[in-house]
Amino acid sequence: MPLLRLLSRVAFICNICFLLASFVQWLPNPPEGGLISMIIILGYLLAILVSTVVNVWVIAALAVRRLKKGMVPTWLLVVNFAFFTLQLLLLLINRK
Repeated sequence: MPLLRLLSRVAFICNICFLLASFVQWLPNPPEGGLISMIIILGYLLAILVSTVVNVWVIAALAVRRLKKGMVPTWLLVVNFAFFTLQLLLLLINRK
């Protein structure tokens, strides 16, 4: 299960990029460059994919009772789930 811990951390980083990419939309003159492009790709494309994998894995591990206490910090699981919920809501709201 060390892979779950790694994926949870990657999901957290991608979720922070999701927040940054969302805030960049509100700027009157958004900055340009490679770093902003990477933040947007990590935030909008990769965050939803990695968050889905992590949350499905955690729910499956909880259902089978294979997720041991302390394996992944509880705050990280809660934050990743909150971001995943926010991403799904934004995906449904912005769907046209």
